[in-house]
Amino acid sequence: MGARAKRLRVSESDPIEESSGNVFQDLGFFDAAERLAKAELARVVRQIILERNWTQRRAAAALGIAAPDVSDLMRGKLARFSQERLERFLIALDMDVRIQVAPRKPRAKRGCLRVELVEAF
Repeated sequence: MGARAKRLRVSESDPIEESSGNVFQDLGFFDAAERLAKAELARVVRQIILERNWTQRRAAAALGIAAPDVSDLMRGKLARFSQERLERFLIALDMDVRIQVAPRKPRAKRGCLRVELVEAF
């Protein structure tokens, strides 16, 4: 644990809420699905870079961005990265990105956005 980390004590009387599966939704963000999709795309980009043992300079060259931008991407600072830009990064890393459009499920209140990995990395 870091110097500033605090230990939280959980008692049996503390309420425990089940996750929806989307931390952004659980935190009340109105664009939760979009945030989760971006985070998942960035996670895959990061994982590929790590698996290839690339330096930030090598990754920057492959993605066509500056090394400091790779640093932000690797640390999950995604404010400057659109979903479309992250998709282009995956294509630059020789990944296929598929977008499927389908009618919403009858029991769903509205359509949704999600990222699904075809193969595990």
